[in-house]
Amino acid sequence: MLKRPDLSQLSVAEKDTLITALFDQLDAMSQTMQVMKQTIQVMQSRIDVLEGQLRKDSHNSHKPPSSDGFGKKRPKSLRESSGRKPGGQQGHGGSTLKLTREPDVVVSHPLPPWCDACGEKLPTPGLIPIRRQVFDLVKPVVQVTEHLGYETHCTCGKHHRSRFPAEATAPVQYGPVIKGALVYLTQQQLLPVARTVQLIEDLYGVALSTGTVQTCIAQAARQLTPSYEQIARAIREQPVVHFDETGQRAEARLRWLHVAGTAQLTWYFTHDKRGQLAMDDARILPGFKGVAVHDGWASYRDYDCTHALCNAHHLRELIYLEETTQQPWARKMIDFLRAAKKEADEAKSEEMFIGRKRLAYLRQTYESILREGERDNPWSRIRKGARGKVKQTPAVNLLNRLRRQSEDVLRFLEELDVPFDNNQAERDIRMSKLKQKISGGFRTVTGADAFAVIRTYVATLRKQGRNVFAALTGLFQDQIADPVIG
Repeated sequence: MLKRPDLSQLSVAEKDTLITALFDQLDAMSQTMQVMKQTIQVMQSRIDVLEGQLRKDSHNSHKPPSSDGFGKKRPKSLRESSGRKPGGQQGHGGSTLKLTREPDVVVSHPLPPWCDACGEKLPTPGLIPIRRQVFDLVKPVVQVTEHLGYETHCTCGKHHRSRFPAEATAPVQYGPVIKGALVYLTQQQLLPVARTVQLIEDLYGVALSTGTVQTCIAQAARQLTPSYEQIARAIREQPVVHFDETGQRAEARLRWLHVAGTAQLTWYFTHDKRGQLAMDDARILPGFKGVAVHDGWASYRDYDCTHALCNAHHLRELIYLEETTQQPWARKMIDFLRAAKKEADEAKSEEMFIGRKRLAYLRQTYESILREGERDNPWSRIRKGARGKVKQTPAVNLLNRLRRQSEDVLRFLEELDVPFDNNQAERDIRMSKLKQKISGGFRTVTGADAFAVIRTYVATLRKQGRNVFAALTGLFQDQIADPVIG
């Protein structure tokens, strides 16, 4: 603490010197306080960002459920409760096993000839049959089929040789069922190659090499290339297509898996890039004339088609803002979007449409909520760096998107064939993250490309209710089951 001087002992000149020194100290302190204030603002902004990151999980952000961890509470679904108890509902048909009229094996369990109570002989004419059936798998076995052909020479000199089926091209080889199983287990069920080899040996006693599995996968990808291209052409002609992309590892580096899908078709494409270069090379969006449903990634805007934004993403962002800022507009927008979705679903189920007056009212309500949010979240004019855009809060960024792209946000109300969200694409691409969790990635880019080709085929067949294993088995018999197009 500074010692107060005795002013009565100071001369006028000394007092002037003291006053000047005090003003200099005040000026220095003011500058220091200004720097400290700016530092505190920067630190507080950084703290808010970090705390916001800690508050984010799969229910209020784009983070996947796997990132939630065990310590966080279970995320609440975006779907509203139906009010019904979990499990089978009244009137549900169920899937109980029923007795078959033609069992493969009948095992008889005869009664003893004598009564164990009185010792009398049991009457055989009065026997009442009791039927119980056990459904089980038979012990798997490998069947070796020898194809015996012949060759000879005609007296005219022409050489004749028997024709063998597609699965018998060499003296010894694995058959179409084993090959189909290898592709099915690795590409549909996502088993790693080594575990697939182990499974086949445990079940069938057949010792395969990992190279055999890779050869079957490569062969399947080659044979399915025409179907792969056919599905791509069909998707380009669809009225509404869902798009998404996600990172994947191949050759120990980041690559991108792109998906385009509908309720009946799925198409995957791998590329080194995420943005427009990859989308151009995929050749779906260039020239596409339908509605592209996506999450708002900027590269999609480079294409001259109709766009629709995923409102499931918006709901998660709004939930986060409501939880962190407690601003009323966020809850109002959540309720509005959910109610609008319900109204669109009801109109679609009744094969009706939403009238112009009702649409005008819904847009007015939407606009009113946006204005309230913009009043609570003014744009920041403070530039924190020497260059670049002025950084805005998450609330401002979301409001700006909802404002600038309002037509794409509310497109599901006017065009009832356009869905409320992009969940179709997210479901289609989810298996890629599961594949990466199980295997860690692809050793080669060729393997990643083969996975995209085969997965396009099996995912499309699965959507169409086809038997994927039977289709893959037929593939190695030159009997390709083409998906339904159109």
